[in-house]
Amino acid sequence: MIRIGNFEKIDRVPGDTYGSAEIAAATPETFTMTHTYDAIADKTAASGAADKPTKEGRTSGYAWYALAVLFLVYCLNFIDRQILSILAEHVKKDLGLTDQDLGFLYGTAFGIFYALFGIPLGRLADHWRRVRLLSIGLGLWSAMTALSGTAQNGAILALARIGVGVGEATASPCAYSLISDWFPAGRRATALAIYSAGLFVGAGLSLFIGGLIVENWDAAFPVGGPLGLVGWRVAFLAVGLPGVILAFWVLTLREPLREQAAQAAGATVSKSPLKILLEDLSAILPPLTLADAARRGPGALAVNIGMMGMITFAVFLMTRAGEPLMQWAAIGCGVYAVASWAISLRSRDRNTFSLVVANPAMAFTIISYGLNSFLAYSVLFWTAPFAIRVLGTDPSTAGLFVGGTGAAAGFLGVTVDGFVSDRLLRWSPRGRLLVVIFGAIAPAPFVLLAFSSSSLLGLCAATFLAGAFAATALGAAGATVQDIALPRMRGTAIAAFTIGTTLLGLALGPYMVGRISTVTGDLAFAMKCLTLVSPIAAAAGILAYRFLPAAIVQRDAIFAEARQHVRASH
Repeated sequence: MIRIGNFEKIDRVPGDTYGSAEIAAATPETFTMTHTYDAIADKTAASGAADKPTKEGRTSGYAWYALAVLFLVYCLNFIDRQILSILAEHVKKDLGLTDQDLGFLYGTAFGIFYALFGIPLGRLADHWRRVRLLSIGLGLWSAMTALSGTAQNGAILALARIGVGVGEATASPCAYSLISDWFPAGRRATALAIYSAGLFVGAGLSLFIGGLIVENWDAAFPVGGPLGLVGWRVAFLAVGLPGVILAFWVLTLREPLREQAAQAAGATVSKSPLKILLEDLSAILPPLTLADAARRGPGALAVNIGMMGMITFAVFLMTRAGEPLMQWAAIGCGVYAVASWAISLRSRDRNTFSLVVANPAMAFTIISYGLNSFLAYSVLFWTAPFAIRVLGTDPSTAGLFVGGTGAAAGFLGVTVDGFVSDRLLRWSPRGRLLVVIFGAIAPAPFVLLAFSSSSLLGLCAATFLAGAFAATALGAAGATVQDIALPRMRGTAIAAFTIGTTLLGLALGPYMVGRISTVTGDLAFAMKCLTLVSPIAAAAGILAYRFLPAAIVQRDAIFAEARQHVRASH
């Protein structure tokens, strides 16, 4: 083996054998490395090697089995996240909440911590055993979902939603990284699209299950059942507890060998996963952020304090304008933490910073899909309350039809996305971004139509088309982010992708609809306002299309530098 920083060259890649004369010919897809501090047992490593895609692009049966398990995890991820939608009217009544409170609970309270902990947990996924990390996260978010059913007020429910967000932050960094190691580049978008379909299937199932439970339980126990539990509390418990069992199943998956290449240039000091996690936590959690900045010098500390002051002032202006302090303080904390982490990352890992944070193509891809998510998350959350409140639909019927059409639309959209974007990639390296641009534009007219409807059938038909078109962008955007990043950076890249789409989409979209609805008393009008972001999302997608070739050149240049390091070391 050849030692490079904290990595070692694995001389054998499945289907190929590289000698010293062939190292120079290695590519980002064939030159495989693994962390010296995270060595996998020989038996596991052997099985992991067998699970990797072959040179010809074939994928093992085990990879498809593992993808099926990850699909179930993502389904449960969104069942636990989305079930609040069908329970919203009952929670609102029992706990004395408003629409803007519901938007805060669903979006901001969950989303900010989901985004922030995605940073250190994404980096941890790059440096630790992803299967183990995913299992721990699944157990945490499932337990916190169950605890949501015990909340006696909005504050306690917000704390439980924060816990769900922290646990779910492990899912996408681990899953995207694992899938990228199990599947070759030519099938990666398809695999990611199948995994991503769990989002819509889970969201649909959550509405059906939640509506069925709350309606039937409350009919059977009008004044509360055993222990005084009412329907919405039982629903949280029913979907939360099975996740603990699934967490043990996930733990049985074999960790694949990482597709780590000499792209790891810049990581010159071997560090334990715990140290890496603590470093990233100190970069995002105040007041540890100030200590982290101080270690990098007076200039870094001054920048950090100045940034904190500007964000605090912006939050003050929002509250002076009549906006709720809790919402904008949370958003301000999120923006500050992300900016602090990015500046810290620049000093610790310049190559990752340059490809993941300071890359225009990456940034505009994230902005485009983030604004797509602004619309998509709002439709996902508010359609069921609209059906119940405005159209007078009962919860079980709303759960069946709204959830069913949403699941079908999402599954169709991401499946078509994978098929089309992989083929567009063969036509052009920028082909996938055409799908992202389409997904930004196409849903808007159907959102307007949906929330002008006076019937459940009209609502479901229009939201089906809006959801399917919006979902087409997901796999393409995720695959583009993975293509820009080098293999050892993929966990961090997808964490950045998740952060951007969460802060722009989940933390703002549902809340803004709730806020407008609270002020105007018109939920339909609030939903129609969503379409204003579509032109901005499309413009960002076009800019990503423009900058992607330069990003690929930059990625390959970093790889070439690392390859030269390999040759010199050998």
